[in-house]
Amino acid sequence: MEMVYSTMLLLMQLMSGGNGPESDASHQMMASYVNAAAGKPVIAMPAKEVQAPDAGGEFVKKDPQPDAPEVKGIYATAHSAGGARLEKLLSLLNRTELNSMVVDIKDDYGYITYPTDNPELLKMGTAKKYIKDLPALMKTLEQNKVYPIARIVVFKDTVLAAKNPELSFVRADGSVWKNGKGDSFVNPYAKEVWDYNIAVAKEAVKFGFKEIQFDYVRFPEGFEKKADSLKYEKTDISRVDAVAGFVKYAREQMADLGVRVSVDIFGYAASVPAAEGIGQDFVKISKYVDVISPMVYPSHYSTGWYGADAPDTKPYDVIKGSMVDTHKKLDPIGSFKPVIRPWIQDFTASWLGKGNYIQYGKAEVEAQIRALRDTGVKEYLLWNAGNNYTEADYK
Repeated sequence: MEMVYSTMLLLMQLMSGGNGPESDASHQMMASYVNAAAGKPVIAMPAKEVQAPDAGGEFVKKDPQPDAPEVKGIYATAHSAGGARLEKLLSLLNRTELNSMVVDIKDDYGYITYPTDNPELLKMGTAKKYIKDLPALMKTLEQNKVYPIARIVVFKDTVLAAKNPELSFVRADGSVWKNGKGDSFVNPYAKEVWDYNIAVAKEAVKFGFKEIQFDYVRFPEGFEKKADSLKYEKTDISRVDAVAGFVKYAREQMADLGVRVSVDIFGYAASVPAAEGIGQDFVKISKYVDVISPMVYPSHYSTGWYGADAPDTKPYDVIKGSMVDTHKKLDPIGSFKPVIRPWIQDFTASWLGKGNYIQYGKAEVEAQIRALRDTGVKEYLLWNAGNNYTEADYK
């Protein structure tokens, strides 16, 4: 999940413009593609949407896993899942209502986190041995009745950008663009990038994952301010349509595999117009996934949100407000509405400074869960970057 981002920067991005909820007449499928000039990436192009109707003539999104449990999960890095910490995490799940684990399969740097001999993956990516024996891990999760979700970081991919600069964003001097933390992104317009990440997802399914969770499904923060100074392949479709096109395409490519497709998205996205700069539209993305996971950490909201001077100190109010906004955003799309499964906060945001944060523990985690329950949301995921989770009532 996207763990840390600038609250004020993100707010400016989201408020910088964009359209409201997509109308029925504007639904489009990104399903046809054209080759760019010789030696250049393949670029996605839009095509007219064709949906399979139900008996009443209207499209109905069908859950590929109707018998899946109500997911209450935790995040596990590849190091945790493949190391000694796994036993501690399983112990927590076995003695609580928690029943799922989101495991890094392609991480925030772009590394494939387990050894693979798949030439399709190795052509584009680099494999590590953080999870030395993935089949053994999957067997262990199954034995402990853990619902396994594979997290795949998509367009934030420093490894692929360095290996294939033509699939990234290049400065005038020929260097690959990096953000302030030294991370690079790859181009959401490039179909090669789409197909590579979907190939990773398909291999994860072969290992037994029940759901594929795509993260960083967007352009870099503030991209609209730097786009004109960077070289990259694109078409005349919007960044929003390029990103939504990937999500739609990914779900179609995995339609026959019996797995859910989910996407992580900024929590603010449910409360403001589309984020044209980074290419995220809450409604468009939600239409094409089985599960949507807004990141609604109270620490990531700025002063004044949901009536709170210091939102981090009001976990119940912030989560409740964000879910009310989420329902308002998604209710109009009817049968396209996915399962709402937010990421909630199980960490202390001390970087916010005195008076702006509180220590998060049992009471704060339970307050967030209560707010979800009070707004009709039954599923959630706990985020803690170090995978140190609170002992709490997770019902």
